[in-house]
Amino acid sequence: MTDDDTTVLLTGASGFVGRRLAPVLVEAGHEVRAMTRRPEEYAGAGEAVFGDVADSDSLAAALTGVDVAIYLVHSLDRPDFEKRDADAARTFGAVAAASGVRQIVYLGGLGAEDADLSAHLRSRREVEQLLGEAGVPVTVLRAAIVVGDGGISWELTRQLVKRLPAMVVPKWVSTRTQPIAIDDVVRYLAGVIGQESALGRIFEIGGPDQLTYLEMLQVVARVQGRPLPILPVPLLTPRLSSYWLALVTDVDVTTGRNLIDSMGTEVVVTDHSIRDVVPGEPLTYAEAVRRALADGE
Repeated sequence: MTDDDTTVLLTGASGFVGRRLAPVLVEAGHEVRAMTRRPEEYAGAGEAVFGDVADSDSLAAALTGVDVAIYLVHSLDRPDFEKRDADAARTFGAVAAASGVRQIVYLGGLGAEDADLSAHLRSRREVEQLLGEAGVPVTVLRAAIVVGDGGISWELTRQLVKRLPAMVVPKWVSTRTQPIAIDDVVRYLAGVIGQESALGRIFEIGGPDQLTYLEMLQVVARVQGRPLPILPVPLLTPRLSSYWLALVTDVDVTTGRNLIDSMGTEVVVTDHSIRDVVPGEPLTYAEAVRRALADGE
């Protein structure tokens, strides 16, 4: 595979990551098929093609002649998301193998292998395995919070800081994480396409800053020039936290609960080998915040 003759199928092309990735792939010279269940409504870069990860026949048509498939599919907003994501990944991997796809690129979640992972992060791990079960080499990029306008985790952060004059927060705000700018996620995803050295490998990606969730809130408040008194409350459970988030943000209870369940697990980068494949310094969290705020204006 070479950068200028690769046919790429991009799932989730109209989503948070996909809509930013598609034009970058086209600019790099790839032939891009943007897979969507509503191709007639797609207005982004690349050629819109119909495809549904739950429908193997539609996948067979979408994946015919494809060299690399980028898998950006998640179902956090559904109570049965683990089963749905597992079934979809198994089907996609099998059809990709039958279609002669040579690489699947997947954006997963950070978290140590021996950690007590949440259902959300366990599901991401399962998807990694199922995508490659039929034999297609999978390149996995594991990220924590992705900072960019329109991302769920970023929207939680932005709306909390914007809407609350003061904040009562649960104990998970002291957990460390390693946020990454959406621009860097796109750069890494585009950078591993067709790279022989990336086939069958798992990479950890993150920005340069390891921060607690509390520190992240404080950085956003500081960038916006707003005071934000914060009082941690140890007894605020994940369930209560999810209702609290639904009350003060636009994020629904199911999605909020699934995200919060992951926030008690420390997710930081321990392996920097991605920089050998895709060189370059990632943006700081403060710069990622500034860009996300500017994009949302």
